[in-house]
Amino acid sequence: MAMAKFLFMPESAYGPTNNCIGIGNILRERGHTVVFAAEASWQGRLQPLGFVEDLVELAPPPPPTDGPEPAAGQFWIDFIRDTAPVFRLPTIEQLTQFIQPTWQALIDGAMYCQPQLQEIIQRQRPDVVIEDNVNCFPALVTAGVPFVRSVSCQPLEMKGPDIPPLFSGYPSDDRSQWADFRAEYERTHRAMWGTYNEWVQSCGAPPLADLEFIHEGALNLYLYPEIADYTAQRPLGSNWHRLDSSVRATDEPWTVPEQLNTNDPTSKLVYLSLGSLGSADVDLMRRLVAVLGRTRHRFIVSKGPLADEYDLPSNMWGAAQVPQTNVLPHVDLVITHGGNNTTTEAFHFGKPMILLPLFWDQYDNAQRVHELGFGVRLGTYSFEDDQLADAVDRLLNDTNLRDRMAANAATIRSRNGTVKAATLIEGLVSSSS
Repeated sequence: MAMAKFLFMPESAYGPTNNCIGIGNILRERGHTVVFAAEASWQGRLQPLGFVEDLVELAPPPPPTDGPEPAAGQFWIDFIRDTAPVFRLPTIEQLTQFIQPTWQALIDGAMYCQPQLQEIIQRQRPDVVIEDNVNCFPALVTAGVPFVRSVSCQPLEMKGPDIPPLFSGYPSDDRSQWADFRAEYERTHRAMWGTYNEWVQSCGAPPLADLEFIHEGALNLYLYPEIADYTAQRPLGSNWHRLDSSVRATDEPWTVPEQLNTNDPTSKLVYLSLGSLGSADVDLMRRLVAVLGRTRHRFIVSKGPLADEYDLPSNMWGAAQVPQTNVLPHVDLVITHGGNNTTTEAFHFGKPMILLPLFWDQYDNAQRVHELGFGVRLGTYSFEDDQLADAVDRLLNDTNLRDRMAANAATIRSRNGTVKAATLIEGLVSSSS
């Protein structure tokens, strides 16, 4: 086929961006041009991977300072840090104090960057547009080319009456709280959605479905392993395609640091990551490394953007960022916030999980992994020290679980999600020619 140009716009966080990098890299290797209309703090991070950067500001840029360059996704790092106290509340109370304000921040960003995106579309003239985000950017759906929706969030985002409400973290086999949560979501989000829907249509885009913040595309991709999906309870249309995993091949090589090598067979290697945003809660990270530092196991720690604000004990090695996809094959267990990227990558490499959810869909991932027996969900701020240490030992000693995870991982990897996605996206070019 003729070479084409694909424009990706991921949410300004590592999970969606890494998903797009994984798919975009396949398209690039096939000879296509791949443009990232990412948020401006990603400047200089995508071009070295072979992509074209044509970036957007989601808010007025701060005045120049002599300080360090902002981290990728700095906007959301700051937002999460300032909102962290709300993460101690039940999920139904977070609807008012976190979920609705987060949607509003996303909406404000979409409104601010609309003229920039229109200019990028005119400048780049892509053949296909791919958005990996949770809210609509009208310039992307009015570009006059096929629009692809990519979902890097937990698949409860594709709603249905027989699955728990998104953001709730409620179990699948107990519907007692579902109606109250949905009613509170309606109460707290209806007016905001209505205003947004009016603005979206004023930009020439189609109306949004009721209480939805993004359109479906000509092609819709979502990232989640079949073994944990809700397919039987919530079937999707024929233009929806599941990617069991989407693992980028761009991380730098990695070997276990010498300081963590040991001859003790009872000392296992564990990966600790609360994601690029969750790790901004430094007090929580300090508590976790203190508890885990008293165990006999060894830990690789993704310290996050505020890495310099806390130290690691002698049984740990860490850095602000680690090449996660190259670390995971070496470890026996993952301790995670339950972000979709880390959760699906843990499945991809066959690693059981301890989940400490903080916000958004992390509660849903934590509950799903827990109820299916692939790991343990703990109260992020309420766990007892012994609870965490015991969960680590229990999962590391569960040979049946390890074998199940390994078998699942082999199936997941054989489905090659990045190649599947790239091929589906390529097909839109030939079908629209």
